[in-house]
Amino acid sequence: MSFEFPVRVYYEDTDAGGVVYHSNYLNFFERARTEFLRDLGFEQDTLLAQGIAFVVRRCEIDYLMAAKFNDALTVTVGIKQLKNTSIEFEQKIVSSSGNLHSVATVIVVCVDMKKMKPTRIPANIIEELKSDS
Repeated sequence: MSFEFPVRVYYEDTDAGGVVYHSNYLNFFERARTEFLRDLGFEQDTLLAQGIAFVVRRCEIDYLMAAKFNDALTVTVGIKQLKNTSIEFEQKIVSSSGNLHSVATVIVVCVDMKKMKPTRIPANIIEELKSDS
């Protein structure tokens, strides 16, 4: 299963040379994961109201080709591994011409916001993630 989210590179995403600043790739990946959850019916603000959040524990990213101002990109989200308290995502950023710009492995952990400790991912989310993979 793979979810796709379109992103346009804005001027604010770039450095003085019109190239996407390295940390903005993380923003693109984050937006795509948020939209992936939204597409499954789970809103971040609703989860926060329930006292849980998904937080990034680890991120490994490879920058393969620079994206530039006004590029149309697609950010993909795939689940590599699903555990009781964490999800390992595999993500890619690809241009409309098919060039691979960046790949990342992102591990997010479900956290109880009151205790600030890992907690089980709610069963309804696990069920939906499993049915989509």
